[in-house]
Amino acid sequence: MAKPVLIIGGGPAGLSAASALTSVGREVVLVEKEDQLGGAPIISGYAKLVPSGEWARDAIGGMVERVQQSERIDVRRSLSIQSFDGGPGAFTATLSNGATVDASAAILCTGFTHFDSVNKPEWGFGTFPDVVTTTQVEQMISGGGGVRCPSDGRAPKRVAILLCVGSRDRQIGREWCSKVCCTVSSNLAMEIREELPDCHVYIYYMDIRTFGLYEDLYYWRSQEEYKVKYIKARIAEVTSNGEKLIVKGEDTLVKRPITIPFDLVVHAIGMDPNIDNMLLSSIFDVKLQKHGHIERGNSYSAISGTSRPGVFVAGAATGPETIDDSIAQGQAAALAALAVDNVPLAAE
Repeated sequence: MAKPVLIIGGGPAGLSAASALTSVGREVVLVEKEDQLGGAPIISGYAKLVPSGEWARDAIGGMVERVQQSERIDVRRSLSIQSFDGGPGAFTATLSNGATVDASAAILCTGFTHFDSVNKPEWGFGTFPDVVTTTQVEQMISGGGGVRCPSDGRAPKRVAILLCVGSRDRQIGREWCSKVCCTVSSNLAMEIREELPDCHVYIYYMDIRTFGLYEDLYYWRSQEEYKVKYIKARIAEVTSNGEKLIVKGEDTLVKRPITIPFDLVVHAIGMDPNIDNMLLSSIFDVKLQKHGHIERGNSYSAISGTSRPGVFVAGAATGPETIDDSIAQGQAAALAALAVDNVPLAAE
């Protein structure tokens, strides 16, 4: 009988991989360091997801429920991996509570860490209470209280969303595009306009990267239907005049300084490598790519693989990724893990 597959991380990729494996009769041990499953969409309280428009608590919550109800998935919460030894078909993992797990393969679905806007102090986060992040706005919307200024609870009349906070910024060592921020910000802008029709929403950008079909669904729709205003600019700083937040910068289309007052300023924060990746690299003996994400195999032959045979990777652990693609990669990694021991599959 085949040993179970060990999955580390209970976000969209890990949930997807676990469900895919059980659908063909394999046992799974899923280890999650937090006390709940769902990853960032659940733990960080995301609102409506791109592109489905479903609430995160329903879409990802449904994935969580399926995993929790499966008799073939042994979920271990609030635990981490302390050691990982052996080879393909015969690995042994030791957990932080001292328990051991024998596994045929492992799939790393360890996700990402949100960029901490404190590392961009000139843009006001941590100095002014009404400078917030996209994650905080998502929490306002999903929590049912509506978008409000944290300083006094008022509904904002003018909101600025600043793109590429913690992305595409060599000065702070973030040389990558976080892939989802433009689309998520356009979506949030429309959600703010739906709730507050009299609120003017501005998006400050270097470039807009609403890739693929998102260009029409979010970028153009936000402008044409929701009247969101886009400003191509280099932002110098976010200050305050005592009543309003002041966004100062240069309009790079007309090459002139621009200063606009706002009630609420939102940082569209990027996706950093998981803060634990150096430790994970050491425990699982897998290589990291130069920015600190887990290095994956060749796209045309072993996309789910890592530098260690029998250890696979999926989702945002490999770099900024969408939820949909993370789910697809979880399924691909599950298929790769099945090939490790070539045990005949049983129908569930």
